[in-house]
Amino acid sequence: MTMRLDKLLGHTGWGSRKQIKELCKGGTVTVDGTVIRDSAVQVDPDRQQIAVGNDVVCYAAHYYMMMNKPAGVLSATTDRFSQTVLDLLPRQYSGAGMFPVGRLDKDTTGLLLLTNDGSWAHRITSPKKHIDKVYEAVVDGVIPADIEEQFRCGIVLDDGLECLPARAVITAPQQLDIVVQEGKFHQVKRMCAAVGLTVTALHRRSIGALVLDAALEPGTFRSLTEQERDLPFST
Repeated sequence: MTMRLDKLLGHTGWGSRKQIKELCKGGTVTVDGTVIRDSAVQVDPDRQQIAVGNDVVCYAAHYYMMMNKPAGVLSATTDRFSQTVLDLLPRQYSGAGMFPVGRLDKDTTGLLLLTNDGSWAHRITSPKKHIDKVYEAVVDGVIPADIEEQFRCGIVLDDGLECLPARAVITAPQQLDIVVQEGKFHQVKRMCAAVGLTVTALHRRSIGALVLDAALEPGTFRSLTEQERDLPFST
């Protein structure tokens, strides 16, 4: 597969088309060891080695990642006032069109997927796919004895919105495992509020059969393996 050199370098975070043109003119870009000064030349990243200075450029059309989202960071692509999850990624992903798959609240932690593959992301976020998202919630208040039945029957939020049937399992005196198949705004917190509980901490553990890698510290990420890309669609 061939593509313009400036498109490849832009995709891998080397700057705007103008900046890349200047890089090439400066003689810092090579293809198979040969200096290339024309940023419009066609290259094949599968067959040729492209480098900027001593940095070899690694190209992939689509990226699939899991992040252990820390508290205090927005699940957004850009924000004028707050740090976003994309700010935690290195430069090589800055031009690839990455975005979070769904959202976690600013103070919610845990498994967040990042990609630039819109079709894959839609399959995960669509309620019609019935993909389980498992959260660990720490709550204040008296947990109703029938909370499992209430969640199973479908919680009605304060604005009248009826949630899909969900699961709530008491795991400790003030802790719940909550499983939902949709991702409405503040949904888990609002579902808990509907039964008299206040969520004080919320952590997403898994999406489908894909579980957050325990080795990932908050704010770190890694690429998914090919097998892991299919796990969100398995139970």
